[in-house]
Amino acid sequence: MSTHVAPPLLPMQWSSAYISYWTPMQDDDQVTSGYCWFDYARNICRIDGLFNPWPEKVHGHLLWMSEIGDARREQSRKQKVAYARQAEATGEQLQATALADEVTPFHALFLPQAVLLDGSARHDGRHTVLGQEADAWVVERTGKPSSVFYLEAGGNRLLRMVTGNDPQHLSVRDFPNLFVGDIPDSVFTSCNT
Repeated sequence: MSTHVAPPLLPMQWSSAYISYWTPMQDDDQVTSGYCWFDYARNICRIDGLFNPWPEKVHGHLLWMSEIGDARREQSRKQKVAYARQAEATGEQLQATALADEVTPFHALFLPQAVLLDGSARHDGRHTVLGQEADAWVVERTGKPSSVFYLEAGGNRLLRMVTGNDPQHLSVRDFPNLFVGDIPDSVFTSCNT
């Protein structure tokens, strides 16, 4: 096994589909998915997908959200659609309702490029993740469970991250097709501007 001197930075620009789930899955947990873009050079990110966690039983609908987090401008813009189940003679249908946009303060990207360096991550061996050999990097957090980031073996492409505040119910996000490369400006333009 190779010796790791320091954890890597995440790629300067990357995007990927993601699937989000829980370990262990509980009765009301949902598997959700979407797409994300991170551009550290411009200090901006975007995440589109069903929001997880979002208890449908509590809110009465699923929530799809597109969020552009622009740390340069220190604001986040969220566009949301509620999907409610409607019983009809032909079966259950989803009724889509656009919700009001939200603009909120935003000071740092959800996943910093230096998350491993800043968190003094330690290497925790090689694992198989999404059919690939991966390095596990563990970030210890005071009073909370450790976060684990699985990167392609010897590289900096993120394959999986495991985070959360409850050690008995952790959030898992898989990135099955991470792409490293330029992201067009249009990705970070709001749909209705």
